[in-house]
Amino acid sequence: MSRVKTLQSLSKRYRHPGDLVFAWFVLIVSLFLLSQIYQETTFKAGGKLFAQPRFWPAVSLIGMASFAALHLLGSALSERIEGRWKEVALWFSALEYAGWLVAYAALVPIAGYLPSTLLAAILLTLRVGYRSKLALISAIGGAFVIVALFKSFLQVKLPAGQIYEVLPDGLRQFMIINF
Repeated sequence: MSRVKTLQSLSKRYRHPGDLVFAWFVLIVSLFLLSQIYQETTFKAGGKLFAQPRFWPAVSLIGMASFAALHLLGSALSERIEGRWKEVALWFSALEYAGWLVAYAALVPIAGYLPSTLLAAILLTLRVGYRSKLALISAIGGAFVIVALFKSFLQVKLPAGQIYEVLPDGLRQFMIINF
């Protein structure tokens, strides 16, 4: 009797908020990728099946679509629980930081590496909730260390900011080279 109970507990499905949305998303993405297999891969006539450039991507995408469909079926048949859209909103909130990175990368050619890094460090420090003077000074110090490390010590070539063009000649050259 305990063995049957153990098997039942092993096969029990634990539903999480957002499960159904995630299952639909993975199924749609995997079917889309599978639909693109003929445009994105090739088939070489006369070659062995396992050596075909299309074979292993197709196997993995068929597996992904199949398991996504099974996940969707399991999610659809499970009891409903609250919090689905709250969970989905949490997933999308993580994309905010990708947006910060894109904004930073777009700002560097305009404002320069040092001003952009300083601004990003301060804004992100404020964004995550640190408001103390020590936190802001630490962010500014960290930004200076990062810029000095990358530009001066590692000599990473980064685009000079357009804002540097308004500086006097000697200062402009110094800023372009070092910051």
